[in-house]
Amino acid sequence: MMACSGFTCSKHSLCALNILYVLVSLLMIGIAAWGKWFGLVSSFQVVGGVIGVGVFLFFVALVGLIGAVKHHQVLLFFYMIILFMVFIVQFSVSSACLAINKDQQEQLLEVGWNNSHTTQRDVEKSLNCCGFYHVDNNGTCDAACFPNHSCSPCAEHIQAHAGEVLRFAGGIGLFFSFTEILGVWLTYQYRNQKDPRANPSAFL
Repeated sequence: MMACSGFTCSKHSLCALNILYVLVSLLMIGIAAWGKWFGLVSSFQVVGGVIGVGVFLFFVALVGLIGAVKHHQVLLFFYMIILFMVFIVQFSVSSACLAINKDQQEQLLEVGWNNSHTTQRDVEKSLNCCGFYHVDNNGTCDAACFPNHSCSPCAEHIQAHAGEVLRFAGGIGLFFSFTEILGVWLTYQYRNQKDPRANPSAFL
């Protein structure tokens, strides 16, 4: 079996990488829509944010895929720049997730809790708890334990899993950030190669 040329290998690798990004983006959109449809997440901001990231990733991957197939210099250039900026943001956020300590986790969780009443209801319902640090028996709560006054604060439930979630999210983010820098390198290499099927006198 004949080995592929540098141009062909770069093209196929870049296409495969962008197909992976397309599948990931569709998975993100599908999971967010599924969670909203079945009432698992009622916060429109959370669902909208995940869908927005998925749509953005889909269009970036589509630009990269079209640029790779057609060896389009302009599309490949903008794809490379956008992917590099995404890499910087994602690498920074992932590193922060892995480096955050317990006190900082508590502060961020409390800020997030106070900023969204919809998220509060989702957490109370799914974790069967009420309030963040204190349970207000005179207030309202969607948890099943609330009518029996047997609820515990949500902070202890959330903090029990926050570290694991942050490490998981940071690890996944770092993995994808390295695939993005690989995509930038592949795009740079592929963009500077001459298409063997093109006119030899054509300017690239």
